[in-house]
Amino acid sequence: MRIDVIGRHFEVTDAIREYAESKVAKLTRFFDGVQLMTVIVNGEDHHHSGQYTVELVIDVVKHPDLVSHAKGPDVYVLIDDVAHKGGRQLIDHKEKLRPGH
Repeated sequence: MRIDVIGRHFEVTDAIREYAESKVAKLTRFFDGVQLMTVIVNGEDHHHSGQYTVELVIDVVKHPDLVSHAKGPDVYVLIDDVAHKGGRQLIDHKEKLRPGH
């Protein structure tokens, strides 16, 4: 499984990259069919100064990508939020795959 951390109009530091990778790497324990996880950090919005957007795209086997978004002033908190949302989506997806559902 591969984890990509991408910055758009934002310089991704080593600390942010390591933090994002450590947070989303834990999501594989919820579902085995994860192929790729991409964390996209968008820089400050020119309409709202100090606002960042973080997006998590999870590529799952035989299913459309799972996508979660978060917007706010602190990149680390946003990474936590998208990791939590992505975990919830993986759990829900795994529940749908169980027989009888």
